[in-house]
Amino acid sequence: MSNGADIKPTDLRGILKYVPRYHDQIFILAIDGAIVSDENFGNILLDVAVLRSLGIKVVIVHGIGRQIEELSVLRKVPITDSIGTGVTDAATLDLAIRAAGRVTHLVLEDLTQNNLKAALTNAVRSAPFGILRGVDHQFTGRVDRVDKEFLLQLIASGVVPVVNPIAFDRDGRPLRVNSDLLAAELAEALHATKIIFFTPNPGLEIAGKFQQQINVDLLRDVIANKPDSINEPMRSKAAHAVKAIESGTPRVHLLDGRMIDGLLTEIFSNEGVGTLIHGNEYQQIRQATKRDVRAIYNLTRSAVKREELLYRTQQAIEKNIENFYVFEIDENIIACVSVNFFADKPGLAEVGSLYVMPFYHHRGIGKKMVDYGCKVAKDRGATTVLALSTQAFSFFTSVCGFAETDKEALPEARLRSYDESGRNSKVLVKQLA
Repeated sequence: MSNGADIKPTDLRGILKYVPRYHDQIFILAIDGAIVSDENFGNILLDVAVLRSLGIKVVIVHGIGRQIEELSVLRKVPITDSIGTGVTDAATLDLAIRAAGRVTHLVLEDLTQNNLKAALTNAVRSAPFGILRGVDHQFTGRVDRVDKEFLLQLIASGVVPVVNPIAFDRDGRPLRVNSDLLAAELAEALHATKIIFFTPNPGLEIAGKFQQQINVDLLRDVIANKPDSINEPMRSKAAHAVKAIESGTPRVHLLDGRMIDGLLTEIFSNEGVGTLIHGNEYQQIRQATKRDVRAIYNLTRSAVKREELLYRTQQAIEKNIENFYVFEIDENIIACVSVNFFADKPGLAEVGSLYVMPFYHHRGIGKKMVDYGCKVAKDRGATTVLALSTQAFSFFTSVCGFAETDKEALPEARLRSYDESGRNSKVLVKQLA
């Protein structure tokens, strides 16, 4: 995994293409208490100033787990829970209130040093967890209501709302609320585009393997069936990421808050440096539009040079853009495929122009693109799909279920262009069930 040193996220040439996508959108930044205490915290808030300068709206939620534990040791006061999910007794609540005040002060201090207006809010109303499985959680709270209008007014005024994990109930009594839960609830209420969790860990691991990105359906299955395979510090964030995506937040990032330039690199580069949790992958495949022509052309140029794909000019791609489909991750096109039909053979279609960025190889994206192309073909009445390949034919046969055939299977016009190309591609065929 890159440490960000070889990527220049502050290079305007890299950032500018993202600005129109993210302008006026809301990001929820959820910062662990351990990261507020880290020497890199000031750099994170400097990056927040960059986001604000680009027209990205920001809400900051912070945790206090590390600070509660430190106060417990310092004052020799035993605590019942440090993260806001277990039982919070009166002594623990008292330490939580003190810790929250101190951490919020540090957040506001650093935001002020970066010339950002900010305000601690009481925009979240809480309610007691109550008794769960026979256990009274005392002063542990859940989110009862988010004052969306108040927060949006602050944001519209150029103020960064700061939300700490002490929320008040209907009667004004304080309750300890888990900061991961707060982030998910705020994202849902404000229709945020992203939640970015800053943690003292590189990101999500499953069975010891780092996950650069993961589909929410897969993560939900892991949480349900193999929760212990997730690295322990990320379990709460993984569960709340699933909740947030199910509630309409498109992307959740788990990011190492100790990494210099980590926030900008995660947002303004294709690869990122943390873990991206995203929605259903088929929902990430869409029909291409004219604004995608240049991206498709640039995406496939290296494959053309290696003679993996047939050369197509930007004009040719634009002329046939309705036949192209693209795969997006965090609004970046990282794969494409085309589906072509034959007027004289309505039951036949061809899947072509398949390309996946090398960084995303071996993640099943190529198969998803081919499967999606076959689905499009079937939906439009095709019963047979063709594919032509010079170098990836084993992928089509062993992974995608195609079988090799001879070139006479091609329609007349396609056979003529096949012979004229001189590429001598293998012709592959698949019957659609």
